[in-house]
Amino acid sequence: MKLVCSQSDLNTNLSLVSRAVPSKPTHPVLGNVLLEADAQQGRVNLTAFDLSLGIQTSFAAQVTEGGIVTLPAKLLNDIVSRLPEGEITLAYNDEDTESALASLTSTSGRYQVRAMGAEEFPELPVIKSEEELVLPTSVLAEGLRGALFAASSDETKQILTGVHLMTMPDNLEFAATDGHRLAVVQTQKQAETNISEFAVTIPARALRDLEKMLTMRQATDSVKLRFDEGQVVFELGQQRLTSRKLEGAYPAYDQLIPQQFERFLSVERKRLLSGLELVSVLADTKNSIVKFSIDSEQQQLALSVDAQDVGSAKESMPAEVSGDSIEIAFNVKYLTDGLKALPAENIQMQLNTATQPVVFKPLGGLQMTYLVMPVQIRS
Repeated sequence: MKLVCSQSDLNTNLSLVSRAVPSKPTHPVLGNVLLEADAQQGRVNLTAFDLSLGIQTSFAAQVTEGGIVTLPAKLLNDIVSRLPEGEITLAYNDEDTESALASLTSTSGRYQVRAMGAEEFPELPVIKSEEELVLPTSVLAEGLRGALFAASSDETKQILTGVHLMTMPDNLEFAATDGHRLAVVQTQKQAETNISEFAVTIPARALRDLEKMLTMRQATDSVKLRFDEGQVVFELGQQRLTSRKLEGAYPAYDQLIPQQFERFLSVERKRLLSGLELVSVLADTKNSIVKFSIDSEQQQLALSVDAQDVGSAKESMPAEVSGDSIEIAFNVKYLTDGLKALPAENIQMQLNTATQPVVFKPLGGLQMTYLVMPVQIRS
């Protein structure tokens, strides 16, 4: 095998697939990246797979001798990322089984790394189903941006560590919850599909990697989504991400959202976010609680934090309030996470009592519902 490619192409694509390399591989070859050079196509294919998440990508190169090999992903990534910009020559003699060294030659030096044969590297899952959903990257990115942050990081609640994606009559719905908060996004479908309806829960980890891949595409590019009973595959041009699905029934989250509200508050999103970030500096690190004092007479919202042995803080801002005045408290992180994801200049807060779920919605733009459970205030 022998090929010449640019340092930037190899670095970008290697960094991408390395996200699917396990930190503690159960088998040595899983710590490697599979590199396949195609002389006829003039392309290099890179694949990494941890038996749950797989990423495959491809880029153009001058391939004088085709071949296939696996190379240690972290070591290769560390070398390539530090090489100067310019051409890199990568060569490997698969007949020399004793030394089994692959060489990288740049404008400034030469490096050799131990290679392993490709025969032990597991193949990525193949989805045989002909059903597929084709949608613009902008739609997928919009849904992930509004829901992904709310997924749980607690592996004991495995089904909650994913995002639930399902088709509605006119749109796609993305939902994520960790048991304390819930984010639901409905995007315009704008999709070509031969699937009548579907619902699938995909691990958040895989979707964060997919988000990275989406940033490398144009908003008008298309993404193909296909799945079977155990796997889901996203195809973006020359790139492919495969992931296992999360098993189990996703909670009936729509039943958690109140249908009626007694109180409404509208406020500028950035003003509320900056106020929360200011007072949270003094928030008690144990619970990070911020109190909302909603004043319907003054048409004002006051944020306050009282941290024992640290100090206190208060920020006030104008707001449009309808309904009776009320005091209610929240985990400040849940609010800041949600406000960063709500894509609107102004947002509306919908609530009933100080102990019932509160809903935040953007005023205009994306259809998004962010529900947060309040924290009980100790008198």
